[in-house]
Amino acid sequence: MDSIELTTLPTRNSSESDRHGGADRANLNIPESVHHHVQLQQVVLETESQKGRDEAVALEQLGSQAELATGNVQSLAPIDGGRQAWTFCFCAFLLETIVWGFGFSYGIFQDYYTSHDPFKQASPVAIAAVGTTALAIQYGEGLLLSIFFGRYPDKLKQTMWFGLGLSTVSLFLSSFVSQVWALILLQGVIFGIGAGMLYMPVIVLLNEWFVQRRGLAGGIIFAGSGVGGFVFPLMVNALLDKLGFRWTLRIWAIGMAIVSGLALLGVNRRVPIPKFHAGQGRPRWIPPQVHFLKRAVFWSFSVTTVLQALSYFPVSLYIAMFTTSLSSPLSATIVLSLFNSSGVVGQILVGHLSDRFPYPWIMFVSAFGSAISAFCIWGFADTLTRVFTFAIIFGGLSGGSSSVWPAAASDSAGRFPEQTTMTFCCFALVKGVAAIIGPILSGVLLEAGKSHRFPSSDKYGKFGFGSVEIFVGSCALATSLGSLAVGAVRNRAATT
Repeated sequence: MDSIELTTLPTRNSSESDRHGGADRANLNIPESVHHHVQLQQVVLETESQKGRDEAVALEQLGSQAELATGNVQSLAPIDGGRQAWTFCFCAFLLETIVWGFGFSYGIFQDYYTSHDPFKQASPVAIAAVGTTALAIQYGEGLLLSIFFGRYPDKLKQTMWFGLGLSTVSLFLSSFVSQVWALILLQGVIFGIGAGMLYMPVIVLLNEWFVQRRGLAGGIIFAGSGVGGFVFPLMVNALLDKLGFRWTLRIWAIGMAIVSGLALLGVNRRVPIPKFHAGQGRPRWIPPQVHFLKRAVFWSFSVTTVLQALSYFPVSLYIAMFTTSLSSPLSATIVLSLFNSSGVVGQILVGHLSDRFPYPWIMFVSAFGSAISAFCIWGFADTLTRVFTFAIIFGGLSGGSSSVWPAAASDSAGRFPEQTTMTFCCFALVKGVAAIIGPILSGVLLEAGKSHRFPSSDKYGKFGFGSVEIFVGSCALATSLGSLAVGAVRNRAATT
C-alpha cells in the first residue's frame, strides 16, 4: 500500500467547536489537536474492519485528504505490511521472547532453589511465589499502563526504557540475596514491574500497525514466549550447573539489557502523537463511559480466561518438578523446553485461525484437548515418553490461548474501538490473578498429595501429583464449557 499523509488540524475557536461537537470534547478536557489524532486512529487503526481492509484504507485516506490543506503534513507508514510494520513485529517478538520466555522458564529456577543453598530449606510454595509474583504483576500491570498511556501517550517510549533499566537492575541485585523474602521482592515484585513496563506498550502499538492481520501479527509476537520458553530453560540449566544462581542472574541481566535495548530501537509508533505544551489539557485518566464493562461477552470471556490460566500455570511451574521425580534434572529441562516451545506453533496457528473463524470454537477445541491430555496422559504418565507427549500436546493447545485476545477485545469493545487496548489489558489482569491463585492451589494440593497419596497412585497420579492433575484437567474442561458460553453470548449480541 502507498504511503498515506496525515496532518493535525489547528485548534478551532469555541463557536466552531460547538457546531462540531466541541462541547462534548470540552467535558473530556481533550485538546482539539489530540481529538483529531485519536478520532482518526480510532476509525482506522483500532476498528475491526467488518467491511474489509479497503474500507479502512479509504477512511484513512479520506481523513488525510481533508487535512492536507493545512500544510502540516507527516508521512504515515503502510498499515498491515511493509518494512516498518514487520520491523515492529520482529522487535516486539524479541521483547516477548526476553520478557515472557524468561518468566515461563522459572520452573528451572524453582527446581534449583528447592535443592541448593541458600534457599533449599524454604517452603516450595514460598519459592514458587517468586516466579508467580513476577508473572502476575506483568499481566496485571497492563491495565494501569493503558490508563496511564491514555493520558500521557507521549511517555510510552520513555516508560519502556525505564522498565528495561528497572528489570535488569533488579535481576542483578537479586544475585546478592540469601533470603527468600528478598528474592520475592527483587526477582519477583520489582522485576515484574519493570518487565511489564518494558513489554506492555507493545500491545498498544500493535493496534496501530496491524488491523486486518492483527491476529497473525499477534500470534507471531506472542510466539516469542514459546521460543524463549524452549531455549531459555536449556541456557539457564547450563548456567546454573556451571556457575550457580548468582552469576546466572548477573549474566542474564546483562544479556537482557543488550538484546532488549536493541529491540527497543525498532518499536516505534506508526501515528505520531501531538506534542503537549505547558498548561494544555490532557485526556481524562479513564473514559467517562467504560462501555465494555456493560457487555456480556467481556465478562464471559474474562471468566473463561481465569479458568484457562488456572489450568495452564500449575503445569508450567510444576512439570519440571514432576519430571525430576521420574528421571533426571536434564530431562526436566527438556520437558519444560518442549512444553514452552510447543506454544510457538499454538500461538501462530491460533492467531491465524482467529482471523478466519469464530474464536470461541478455536478456544473450545484447544481447551477440550487440553483437558483430555491432562486427565489421560499426564495422569497415567509413568515414563518420559508419556511426559514428553503430554508437554507437547498440552503446551501447544493451551499455550496458544492468548492469540484470541485481540479478537475478543475487539468484540468486547464493540462500537468503541478506542477501548480495545484497555479491554485487552483487563484480560491480562484477570489472567495475572489466576497466575497467583493457580500455582498456590496446586502447591497446596501437591503437599497434601505427597502425604496422602491416591490408593491407586502406582497407576494414576504418581509422586503425589494426582490431585494436581485432576485440578488442571477440571479447569481445562471448564474452560471448554466457558468457550461455548462465549460463543452463545457473542451470537446473541450479533443478532440484537
